[in-house]
Amino acid sequence: MYQTIPSLDGSISLCSLQGCDPFAQTQRSKLQHRRARINQQINKEMRMRAGAENLFRATTNNKVKETVALELSFVNSNLQLLKEELEELNSNMEVYQTDSEAINVPMIPLGLKETKEVDFTVSIQDFICEHYGEESSLYDKELKELMELRQAMRTPSRNQAGLELLMEYYNQLYFLDQRFFPLHRSLGVQFHWYDSLTGVPSCQRTLAFEKGSVLFNIGALYTQIGARQDRSATAGIDRAIDAFQRAAGAFDYLKENFSNAPSLDMSGPSLCMLVRLMVSQVQECVFERVTLTTRDTHFTSQLCRAQEAARVSDVYLLVQQTMTQPLMKDYVPFSWASMVQVKSEHFRALSHYYAAVALCDHTQEAEKAFLQLYVSSPAGPPLGQVLRDPEKRRKLGKAHLRRAVIRHEEAMRVHGLCKILRKMDILQDVLSLTHKRSLDKYSELDREDDFDETAEAPEIQSQTHQKPDITPTNFSTVQATDIFQRLGPLSVFCARARWGPVRVIGLQRREDGMVYCSFLRPVCASFMTFTRFTYYIVAVDGQDCKWAKHGEVVQMLKSCSERGVELSVVTLQSHDTQVSVSLERRAILLSHSSDKENTRQRLLGGGAKGQSSASLLNWNRKKAREGGGVTKRLGSTFSLSFGSIRDPEAMY
Repeated sequence: MYQTIPSLDGSISLCSLQGCDPFAQTQRSKLQHRRARINQQINKEMRMRAGAENLFRATTNNKVKETVALELSFVNSNLQLLKEELEELNSNMEVYQTDSEAINVPMIPLGLKETKEVDFTVSIQDFICEHYGEESSLYDKELKELMELRQAMRTPSRNQAGLELLMEYYNQLYFLDQRFFPLHRSLGVQFHWYDSLTGVPSCQRTLAFEKGSVLFNIGALYTQIGARQDRSATAGIDRAIDAFQRAAGAFDYLKENFSNAPSLDMSGPSLCMLVRLMVSQVQECVFERVTLTTRDTHFTSQLCRAQEAARVSDVYLLVQQTMTQPLMKDYVPFSWASMVQVKSEHFRALSHYYAAVALCDHTQEAEKAFLQLYVSSPAGPPLGQVLRDPEKRRKLGKAHLRRAVIRHEEAMRVHGLCKILRKMDILQDVLSLTHKRSLDKYSELDREDDFDETAEAPEIQSQTHQKPDITPTNFSTVQATDIFQRLGPLSVFCARARWGPVRVIGLQRREDGMVYCSFLRPVCASFMTFTRFTYYIVAVDGQDCKWAKHGEVVQMLKSCSERGVELSVVTLQSHDTQVSVSLERRAILLSHSSDKENTRQRLLGGGAKGQSSASLLNWNRKKAREGGGVTKRLGSTFSLSFGSIRDPEAMY
């Protein structure tokens, strides 16, 4: 498949939309393959458990019950082992991180939801034949293109092309829904998706489940793109901020627009947690950019870093509280909860460290700036007096460093409790370096004659210079073309509409100026007499004209030969029309049995001698010019001039 993509300079280029090589031996690919294998094993074990539970409830034989109970214990043990293995895979954050040698705290990415293959072919072919009345084999090319698009969507690359591939398929699902999924009937296609964290399979026949799962993968792919950015430079930090904000937008849109999700990863509490997690990672990137762009040791720079770090700690604390809710506590991987707690403690320690540096390294700064630093004024002497006294100032800075060291040690303790985090060398390096820096600064301020107990440092007021935005996913950036557009304009030729069979009408101009219409395929005369329909010309002499403009169709009719022209028309029926048709048909059949000849004359409407009984429509040029439009006559006789078309841009 190919898609026109605007480049940075505004030009248009052709970009091949295809998935990654499923046999690629990259670390990310291997991880995704292992996840898919575990998902399949979990699915198998759950089916075995469901069967065993049914047998246990159904049987009355105690010996059989004992055997089944033993089998259930084995199955549950296997499921627990598979769950732990999958949790370890989902906790593997290093695979998604950047290859840069810069020392940064790792981010938390999400793995993609896995799905089984889906074959739309038979269901869509049947629907095309039944609903649209067309030969399904004419759309084999479109069906193949749709299947290839979905297959490629399962393995998107971790870049902009992968995002465009997912968005292309997501946009295509809108057209698919309108074309082939009626409101009150299932097409019979089953969509199988696995939970991104537990691997539990879910299956639904509604297309909304497919759309929601694809949207979840769009958000997950944004998290992987954000985690892989090199955050040692401002450009990489800005790209990471944009990616995490867009991931938050995707999850937030999913939370607001998709309800009753069959899998826990798409439930409201889970999506709320993911949105907060993405916002926290954006805030962390903002802190890194502030630290990178203010390398100077100026007083205001230190205060800014202290407040930014406090802000990061606060948002991660909120995520931690969300993860400990009853529904999320047993669902979120232990490594995620541990990482969030480590970050909350780590950045709180950094806020106290930078506050201590501002106090001890700068002695002639305004009292007002420090008053804005704290949530409330510190206990003891007024802050102005403390700032003017070098000794009191040193002791307040020492109190901040003491809290910083305590927080650093708590972060290292939580880090040591998680086996997954202990394997992340870069995280260990960050925690060790910042802890040592705070200890060195504390030792520098400590004196042998400090016999007084160190005072408690006040809480630092969190503040940020850039609040994270939840950026909505802009699906219009990828212009999707309806694969099945040959079926006709979507506003008319959709699954919600009810169509009658295609009728072929013969038009022939006579010497007296009249143009007579006769049905070349049998049609019930009473049906045409007593009902009103919207008629759509779909072909002229076998040439498709569903997308032709009004003037183009008129020109085709004008250029007809002496032998006339054949029109293929269909009728659009509403629910009320169908009910009235049924009632009218019944009334006509009753009257037909009692007065057959009179009914026949009434239906013919006094037609000309020699005219076919099926010639129910005629076009009168003179009447059309006088009436200025289409008029309905008794016996379903219409008059329409070939030259009376006023709107050449109107579409059939």
